[in-house]
Amino acid sequence: MMISISKLRQDIYRILDQVLETGVPVEIERHGNVLRIEPLASTSKIARLRPRDYLKTDPDEIVHLDWSGDWKP
Repeated sequence: MMISISKLRQDIYRILDQVLETGVPVEIERHGNVLRIEPLASTSKIARLRPRDYLKTDPDEIVHLDWSGDWKP
């Protein structure tokens, strides 16, 4: 969909919401140049997680630790 910069200025939030909902890009003409607003391919939060190495021991060893000497009510 091609729109003018004036139309974008009037309805920018509605146009941006429409692009996000439909995925259809919007083209804007400005001084003879064409700009495009389109959503980037989104990835899930889980897909963006980086592997971490915090647990350097067997989990069973942690379960059976005696914290009674260090714990204070």
